[in-house]
Amino acid sequence: MRRFLSDLSLPAVVAGFVAVLVGYTSSVAIVFQAAQALGASAAQTASWMWALGLAMGISCVGLSLRWRMPVLTAWCTPGAALLAATQGVGLAEATGAFIVCALLIILAGVSGLFERVMDKVPMAVAAALLAGVLTRFGLDAVLAVRSSPALVLVMAGAFLAGRRWWPRYAVPGVLLAGVVLAALQGRLDGAALGAALHGAWATPVWVTPQFNPATLVGVALPLFIVTMASQNLPGVAAQRAAGYAVPVSPVTTATGLVTLVLAPFGCFAINLAAITAAICMSPEAHADAAKRYTAPVVAGIFYTLLGLAGGAVAGLFAAFPRELVAAVAGLALLGTIAGGLAAALRDERHRDAAAMTFLVTLSGVSMAGIGAAFWGVVAGAVTMAVQHWKPAR
Repeated sequence: MRRFLSDLSLPAVVAGFVAVLVGYTSSVAIVFQAAQALGASAAQTASWMWALGLAMGISCVGLSLRWRMPVLTAWCTPGAALLAATQGVGLAEATGAFIVCALLIILAGVSGLFERVMDKVPMAVAAALLAGVLTRFGLDAVLAVRSSPALVLVMAGAFLAGRRWWPRYAVPGVLLAGVVLAALQGRLDGAALGAALHGAWATPVWVTPQFNPATLVGVALPLFIVTMASQNLPGVAAQRAAGYAVPVSPVTTATGLVTLVLAPFGCFAINLAAITAAICMSPEAHADAAKRYTAPVVAGIFYTLLGLAGGAVAGLFAAFPRELVAAVAGLALLGTIAGGLAAALRDERHRDAAAMTFLVTLSGVSMAGIGAAFWGVVAGAVTMAVQHWKPAR
């Protein structure tokens, strides 16, 4: 604890808060839709937020302190979208699918299979994958100028000034400038803030799982695939592109165990984060790369507190204008996007494969229910195989 406190800094605290802000505001509505699609009551939906917040908080704090490297986890947003589109499945059957999905994640981690797959991914492809995932957030920040030019331009000016004179406090300055201007413009939702402040603490609600073979095939298996291919894969790529050799198998196993324990309370799938993790692994989080692990620990504390608050979470983050969140995310990720592109295009032999990975990932194309991150790696691997394949003698 003494070492953690000595390594902690204000930029790391802000980076952790921004990561949670971006994570919740970008997908919390999908989680609520998923719970409602499965027939969850208001109390059960609040239990979902409790379980997910606690799972992310425990895993972020525990894994980051264990390895002294940034390890940020998140709920599986594509998995939540998959659940939201599910029809004819009850909450008990879905809970059984959550447990089976968690067991498959544990198996992938214990067996070392997922780590062996990741070891085959070249660094150029991994860096291009990260850049492709994050560039969309940079574009969203630019496009936010259309609907809120004053807010976004003031935040961009604060970022440039911060990078010029106070580089360690550039992102905190952006967040502060955005909140102040949004308040002056009357764009902070007072009703949402009031609902969040008066929200009750969440109470966990146990759901006894039912194991239906059709649900296991139709929900558990697709949930496992999208969690590993669309979430854990870019999460590991983000860590490696940032220069952190976090052990893949133990971390994957840990996310599966946390999911397994909290699945009866609504934790459908926990995985490594990529986008929000990049915020915590950037130089803006801490000038010393060895001390950036403090940012995910702070994020884990915020996740835990927000999980305990349950349904009040949505009201808290709904108070911020959409453009403010987009601008903070895009500006906070600017350095990481540039670094990913530089690493991806550094080696001329792998440049075509990296460019193909970047374009497919940036496109956002989804096939067979699997997101663009997976298909970007496939496109890069095929390109590299075609260019460097040599027939056996």
